Amino acid sequence: MRIYHNMEALNAWRTLSNVKGSMGKTLEKLSSGLRINRAADDAAGLAISEKMRNQIKGLDKAIKNAQDAVSMIQTAEGALDEVHSILKRMRELAVQSSTETNTDADRDQLQNEFQELRDEINRIAKTTQFNTKNLLDGSIKGTRTAEAKIVAPGSAHFAVGSYSSNITASGNFIIEVGQFQGGATSQLDVKISRIDSNGVSQVTITSVTLSGSRVAVTLSGGTGTVAITWDSNQIARIKDYGGTLASGTKIDGGSVAVYGIVTGDVDPIKFHIGANEGQVITLGFESMKAEDLGITTGVKINSQSDSEFAISALDAAIYKVSAFRAKLGASQNRLEHTIKNLGVAQENLTAAESRIRDADMAKEMAEYTKQQILLQSGTAMLSQANQLPQQVTQLLR
Repeated sequence: MRIYHNMEALNAWRTLSNVKGSMGKTLEKLSSGLRINRAADDAAGLAISEKMRNQIKGLDKAIKNAQDAVSMIQTAEGALDEVHSILKRMRELAVQSSTETNTDADRDQLQNEFQELRDEINRIAKTTQFNTKNLLDGSIKGTRTAEAKIVAPGSAHFAVGSYSSNITASGNFIIEVGQFQGGATSQLDVKISRIDSNGVSQVTITSVTLSGSRVAVTLSGGTGTVAITWDSNQIARIKDYGGTLASGTKIDGGSVAVYGIVTGDVDPIKFHIGANEGQVITLGFESMKAEDLGITTGVKINSQSDSEFAISALDAAIYKVSAFRAKLGASQNRLEHTIKNLGVAQENLTAAESRIRDADMAKEMAEYTKQQILLQSGTAMLSQANQLPQQVTQLLR
């Protein structure tokens, strides 16, 4: 028996200290609800769970981004619904004005309302905003559609006369279009009115000047509808769309009107809908101003012929608005599915992070109960060990 070193007491004290340390960690886990409170608890688990936490927070913001994108689309689509209503009313006015039962005074009154409605389309396009960002004035661009329109002189007149085969006419048209980054495609309708014919041959329109490039437009047995393809240098490539175009012995003061739509690639708006870099979708917001819809100041209903042309122009404008609304609707549906998918991904990732980081409360409570028992027994044994040296004094008496 020794009295200088009480090894039994030292062993009991060491064991008791270990139990108290383990109990402190268990209490920390129970109070925080986390299995990992510091890197020392599980270094690898901490690194993995922190990366997951970053992804979870990123997904949360991505969901909010997608929801904001849906709100932006809904704002634009709501404005376009009213533009649709206006265009339909303008078409009604054009149809009403096209009948010969109207006087010039009647058409002037119809034209007044027609012009006011055109101005309202421009106002809607210029003032529709989301978070102070204009949506329909062309400032947010994607695959932009711009109207190709005649600005001078407005029409080309054929000479009155009789011809048996070839028909030649001249007229200068300046067609304005915007600049595009890449190639573009245009469909132009060439309408030739008031033709009396008894034969079929070829109509050739030559010396068309567009962006400084001279091209020849040939309709060989066509209906008057041609396609123009633009390359990146804005050189027009024109081909016939087929059909029949008649020419005959007499042309009675006819005229040519050209209108159409040009599309090209520019920078679209990007919606970031993912937790990581590059996870974006793009959407182009087209200009819905009246002139970009083809309803230029030259589209009027002051006369019967003008009204007929206005009907065609309005049909094209209505089609364009319908196509853009359909595009917005498809994008909205896509974003709504994206929101659901992001929510599922966030839920699954949160569950995975919880399995790594969170404490199993039942398991930790069982561990804490065990440590309490060990602490109580260890304290009792330390007390007994401290009494052992006193037994030596019995030998010294």
